[in-house]
Amino acid sequence: MTTTATDRPASPPHATGDQRPGRARLVRALRAAGTLALVLLVLQLPVRIFVAEPLAVRSESMVPTFDVGDRLLSWKVGADGHAWQRGDVVAFHHRGQVWVKRVVALGGDTVSLRDGRLFVDGSRVRESYADPRLIDSVYFGPVRVPSGTVFVLGDNRGDSVDSRRFGPVPVDQIEGRIVATVWPWHRIATGVER
Repeated sequence: MTTTATDRPASPPHATGDQRPGRARLVRALRAAGTLALVLLVLQLPVRIFVAEPLAVRSESMVPTFDVGDRLLSWKVGADGHAWQRGDVVAFHHRGQVWVKRVVALGGDTVSLRDGRLFVDGSRVRESYADPRLIDSVYFGPVRVPSGTVFVLGDNRGDSVDSRRFGPVPVDQIEGRIVATVWPWHRIATGVER
């Protein structure tokens, strides 16, 4: 029996050489995803530079406010001309790294620690954000904070490298104010206690 061209099974549509319909769709999807990722990256850069930046907590110096591994959001808008306040938690540059600490005194203030308790201009500061069990009984100061700087401390005073060691932080080194915890899910919170 002879077969004619009409007796042969038809080849599947779109199948040419090695390509299959699923592979072509996958290639198109990957190209679209790559384009989307590039667009998001381009849009993210100005946001991270000028608006807000996520930061990871790498030490226990801010316990109990933040735990190691928490992801924070540093709000940069207006940071350059911002009038910092006592109680602000800020991100700043120091020794080539970004640090997170709490502003406890401003330029012109006199700051001291007596038996682990914070005093600014001779008055004791009530610190509801600090766990008294984590505050060492150290004495420090009094020192006058120079104009154009802020004095920062970690909330975990017994385990914090801060202005007691490296001095006041120039305000032009402050990158932004910490406005939220964004990870892990069970610790998500907006606002930071003052």
